[in-house]
Amino acid sequence: MELNKILTRDMISVDLSGETKDEVINSLIGLLIAGGKVSDRDKIKAAVMDRELKMSTGMENGVAIPHGKSDAVEELVGCLGIKKDGVDFDSFDGSPGRIFVLTVSPVHGAEQHIQFLSEISSLLRDPFERQRLLDAESSDEIYSILCE
Repeated sequence: MELNKILTRDMISVDLSGETKDEVINSLIGLLIAGGKVSDRDKIKAAVMDRELKMSTGMENGVAIPHGKSDAVEELVGCLGIKKDGVDFDSFDGSPGRIFVLTVSPVHGAEQHIQFLSEISSLLRDPFERQRLLDAESSDEIYSILCE
């Protein structure tokens, strides 16, 4: 899977707004809406929050990957946001979330969904890459780190 087809420059924010898990998810969904990737905020939010209720998508080392499946999308969509101050995201290790990748897939798109989650998770396991993302000052810089 080519990340550059999903995480385009306009789907990246280096200054994500929000002080709570819910507000961060709303900001990420706002990126998808502003970029024309989704139009039904309520359906997307319901899919992501339904997944969060099953188990937090706050991983370790400041990474969170909220995701869900919804009939409101025809193909996998995603965005990335950086919140340098961090937000409590119920992470496995208790660390605040600072790097957020939100993705929503069609209900019947399991293979692409799993492939994307695997690829982005693998990249974000590397402490050097995480720090590069946190140090980035523009969406273009983050895009270059992830996709070029």
